[in-house]
Amino acid sequence: MKSEKHHLPRAVDIVIYPGFKSLEAIGPMSVFEYANIHLQRQGKPAAYDVKIAATQIGLVRSDTLMCLEATKALSTLALPDDAIIVGSRHINAALTDNPIIIDWVSAVAPKINRLAALCSGAFFLAQAGLLDRKHATTHWSVAAQLQQDFPAVQVDADAIFIRSGNLWTSAGVTAGIDLALAFVEADCGHALALEVASDMVVYLKRPGGQSQFSTHLLSQKTAQSNIRDVQQWVMANLHQRLPVAQLAKMAGMSLRNFSRLFHQEVGVSTLEFIEAARVEFACQLLADNAEKNAPVKAIAARCGFSSDDHLRRVFQKRLRCSPTDYRAQLRATK
Repeated sequence: MKSEKHHLPRAVDIVIYPGFKSLEAIGPMSVFEYANIHLQRQGKPAAYDVKIAATQIGLVRSDTLMCLEATKALSTLALPDDAIIVGSRHINAALTDNPIIIDWVSAVAPKINRLAALCSGAFFLAQAGLLDRKHATTHWSVAAQLQQDFPAVQVDADAIFIRSGNLWTSAGVTAGIDLALAFVEADCGHALALEVASDMVVYLKRPGGQSQFSTHLLSQKTAQSNIRDVQQWVMANLHQRLPVAQLAKMAGMSLRNFSRLFHQEVGVSTLEFIEAARVEFACQLLADNAEKNAPVKAIAARCGFSSDDHLRRVFQKRLRCSPTDYRAQLRATK
């Protein structure tokens, strides 16, 4: 892979096609534009030369009422430094309708500095065989399909974004902003990335390990009222031991039936939901200025972890950083 030390401005192609997710194109485009604006205010040259690219030049309709104008046709003879392929709500149709994009990513991947795929855009990289035996992520709603269709890919359905060599993949929609901010930080430094994040009123999520899932959203999506009630009780009582048998009894169900229905309704097992809820609560406490001096051990106890070491292990597994690092990163964004 090429070094990320590079001439400026960097040529960045945002690759779109009919039915692309509009926000996934606009988000990164805005990040790079804000970065250029800040640099120009400092009397420095622009860092990014962004173009909208497609299989042919012209207007391309998104998944909304908006169209974007592609001013560059995909070609292996005019390569960008970086390319970002956006996702689609109907990714199977997009793959069928755009074999040129699959061939293009296959040809250019070894030649450009960074090739990123946002959301279901990861399917283009997978179809080209680029993600085989590599870690990758995508929007949670199509993660199972990505794993099923491309079993050689090591899918992490919970990550915001993942870098594997010069290949980057991200979760859906606004996660493209996080990925673009990571590009800016790598190219121009933490301070500039932080200024851009502040302009856009978003966190600078440096590790890329934030969870895609919110346990509160998962509980709101649950149709069965007794399962939903259990979820709400769990989130209000995370400091306690939460044996699944006790939760099944609360729901008035056998352990086996409760476990089956919970997974069917929520999409994860009861234990996975509890762990995710504990991590989410720990993240809230670590981000709370009122808790800035609270020891990690005390936060672990409040969230129901058996020890501070248990909390650290779960953080490393889910967020790829320690609780202390997580707290420090959040402070750096304030």
